[in-house]
Amino acid sequence: MNTDSAYTAPILDWYDANARDLPWRAPDATPWGVLVSEIMLQQTPVSRVLPVWDAWTTRWPTPAALAAEPSGEAVRAWGRLGYPRRALRLHAAACAITERHGGDVPSSHADLLALPGIGAYTAAAVASFAFRQRHAVLDTNVRRVLARLLSGVEYPPKTQTRAEVRLAETLLPLDPPTAARWAVAVMELGALVCTARSPRCVDCPVIDRCAWQRNGRPAYDGPPRKGQTYAGTDRQCRGRLLAVLRDAEDPVEKPALDVVWSDAVQRERALDALIADGLVDPLDDGRYALPG
Repeated sequence: MNTDSAYTAPILDWYDANARDLPWRAPDATPWGVLVSEIMLQQTPVSRVLPVWDAWTTRWPTPAALAAEPSGEAVRAWGRLGYPRRALRLHAAACAITERHGGDVPSSHADLLALPGIGAYTAAAVASFAFRQRHAVLDTNVRRVLARLLSGVEYPPKTQTRAEVRLAETLLPLDPPTAARWAVAVMELGALVCTARSPRCVDCPVIDRCAWQRNGRPAYDGPPRKGQTYAGTDRQCRGRLLAVLRDAEDPVEKPALDVVWSDAVQRERALDALIADGLVDPLDDGRYALPG
């Protein structure tokens, strides 16, 4: 694929001057630290991830260190990041890395993709950011930037398309390390400038090349974009129940769970879902615990 430097060069220069100082981007960041960050950052802002990532990588600096502990400890250390099944996926990935790859995060995109809980985005991101390879890395921020910059629309389709991937590949620099830097640069532009609700177009290094700007910034006219709700949902109920188990040193009796959510039907549904997801173990004596 050919690179269009009219887009890539200004964004790379902008990134060099404006990139946030994040520990998983540091020169001494390990591939494991990068993998942990990518899983934690899914649907979670950087500010919430930073302290948990730091505690996690201090406690478990290698995949083998995490694999040596019960999966319930991963859930406990996940804290309130949300979507706690990600903790189980990281634990499963750590076990697979330890068993299949001698404890080293594999550099091969195919091997990364074969790890449990690792999808196409995460495999491409780790291969790029940890091993400086050349892959199209398409998260929500990147998809939004490319939709505005090249397609002239405010938001990308709800579901990623092959056309988006092909479009992203046309911008990939041919040199793998530069392509890896481009991948994180356009992601950072989406996070800091080309944001979803209030883009700071005046600060954009490619505003003069942006198709959305040239089109007069037309408003999104696709299917309704529903904001995520949390209060009163099963997700909130699940979080309350898990918090009881995380804070307890020993298994807990059922009344300790019942007291945190008044709607009994919703509470039982949420508890059943946690058990089905492998996040809670119902013990034979009637108590409940994190998976052990």
